[in-house]
Amino acid sequence: MSAAVHPVTSAALPRIALVGNPNCGKTALFNLLTGARQKVANYAGVTVERKEGHTRLPDGRELTVMDLPGAYSLNPATADETITHDVVMGLRSGESRPDGIIAVVDATNLRMNLRLVLQLRALGRPMVLALNMMDVARARGLQIDIQQLSAELGMPVVETVAVQSTWGGKKHGNGREALLQAAQDAFYAVPQADHEGFRPPAQTPPAQAAIKNIATEPQDAAALQVQVRAILAAAVPNAGQVKRFNHRIDAIVMHPVYGLLLLATVLFLIFQAVFAWANLPMDLIKDGVAAVGTLIQNNLAPGLLQSLLVDGIVAGVGGVLVFLPQIVILFFFILMLEDSGYLPRAAFLLDNVMGKVGLSGRAFIPLLSSFACAIPGIMATRTIPHSRDRLATIMIAPLMTCSARLPLYALLIGAFIPDRDIGFFNLQGLTLFALYVLGILSAMAVAWVFKRTWAKNSYQPLMLELPPYRVPNLRNLAQGLWQRVQIFMQRVGTIIFALMVVLWFLSTFPGPPDGATGPAIQYSFAGMIGKALGVIFAPIGFNWQISIALVPGMAAREVAVGALGTVYALSATGDDTAVALAPLIAQSWSIATAYSLLAWYVFAPQCISTLAVVKRETNSWRYPLLMAAYLFALAYAASFVTYRVVLALTT
Repeated sequence: MSAAVHPVTSAALPRIALVGNPNCGKTALFNLLTGARQKVANYAGVTVERKEGHTRLPDGRELTVMDLPGAYSLNPATADETITHDVVMGLRSGESRPDGIIAVVDATNLRMNLRLVLQLRALGRPMVLALNMMDVARARGLQIDIQQLSAELGMPVVETVAVQSTWGGKKHGNGREALLQAAQDAFYAVPQADHEGFRPPAQTPPAQAAIKNIATEPQDAAALQVQVRAILAAAVPNAGQVKRFNHRIDAIVMHPVYGLLLLATVLFLIFQAVFAWANLPMDLIKDGVAAVGTLIQNNLAPGLLQSLLVDGIVAGVGGVLVFLPQIVILFFFILMLEDSGYLPRAAFLLDNVMGKVGLSGRAFIPLLSSFACAIPGIMATRTIPHSRDRLATIMIAPLMTCSARLPLYALLIGAFIPDRDIGFFNLQGLTLFALYVLGILSAMAVAWVFKRTWAKNSYQPLMLELPPYRVPNLRNLAQGLWQRVQIFMQRVGTIIFALMVVLWFLSTFPGPPDGATGPAIQYSFAGMIGKALGVIFAPIGFNWQISIALVPGMAAREVAVGALGTVYALSATGDDTAVALAPLIAQSWSIATAYSLLAWYVFAPQCISTLAVVKRETNSWRYPLLMAAYLFALAYAASFVTYRVVLALTT
């Protein structure tokens, strides 16, 4: 086989694919090579689409590096593995196959990882093996003969520690420079800086003839494993003597009773921390927003521009920005649990429980991701191999309490739930925990109905690789949190900002007629829309201000809080404009209305971006429309019952 020469230009650089099993640290290595910032997770399927970046070889030549989804085999069984198979084989439409491959393996789990390496080797492409997590392997006493392993595989092998900036006390001792040098030697014919093409792949040695067709035809897995054992016997003689897991810890964590209690405790403490830890930064943000509004009022003459800036932008965007600390705290715990290796065990633990409602334990990870945002949760369902299980998980993912609900929950809980302790726990935290539990129970109930009506399917037992326990890496946590902050701020600076300006316009024009006595907003376009919707929402206790806020809330849930801030700032008179939103609604709403709105947002129809992702993932408008319809029906029914019950109890 020969390889064509690809001149390296800014438009077309040689493309190297990072390929490996889930949990091997492939994405961390991609970050290390390219400087990209991408979430590093500790369970299969977090990288659902290929990521691309650039790096430079020691001689200055530039490469494009692709981070492909984790795969156990080139005989795909999931949507993720199909993407990797198609890209590596050059079958993906509109995308040429990679010029070379860096196979990334977990040095502590070579028995599993080398099977994919053998399949990749059979393709005859230029290859380098990145032996990742070598610090963990050495600490556990694994004796890996790097030269022997290289000889057995017929390719360069480089030790790496992708999650560390240094290793073994040496600067840049993470293996990055050695890996790039090995890539340069393996992929380029001559060590020149002329930026010309890749080295033609070496002839496939006779010993590889028996596995030549592995990449294109299903083979006997036992026969492939025999080859892996032979390689390990030669290069890692004590591989079978070193344990990867702490069975004493797993005996508690995965216990059918103690494990569930531990999981419930962990989730409960997280929700408590969301309120307890966020108080100080939230107060600082509130003071900052108020100071900005006052500064504008003191330095800008009253008029439309001042109204736009103070009542529209500052009141709207500031009302959402104040909840950033709570969102950051929630993501901190989720990322820490991912990095520690706990989440896959929780999936196994819940497999039996979820199986009773017709879901696989594999659905736990997408559903947990949906607590942050339904969009990555829905995309993560690609790791579920059975189409009906995947569809059922997609349809219930929006019922998980995503972070976009937090601003509204925090607003209503802060306004109507006393800030007091019940024993060791905060009452507001208990209320938030109850709302999360209600979302979970609702999702399970809907899944039970779905699986016994139109999504019928037999129960599929969960098969998922358990990673060893690890101490969470602070750099990965910081990168993940920063990425979440960036996403949130981008939404505040784009979607929310634009919607607040539009809502301000609708709330300001047309102006009140001469002699009008009510607030100006009542005579505006927004007031007209709110009053029209009030006919629909009056039975569940919503006033016209809430009805207005629900409209932009379809674009992004967190916008509803900003919309309420804008509407109430504009509808207030006199000194009421300076009153904070929470005390204002506490005075003007009944507790029945507050609880009704909380119930509404447990089931509320998803934001438009989520519906668009459902359409993309299912390739049909049928399912997003069905999702919006059933969620609206559930939300209205839950709010109606809640409003009537609370009203009866309080009157």
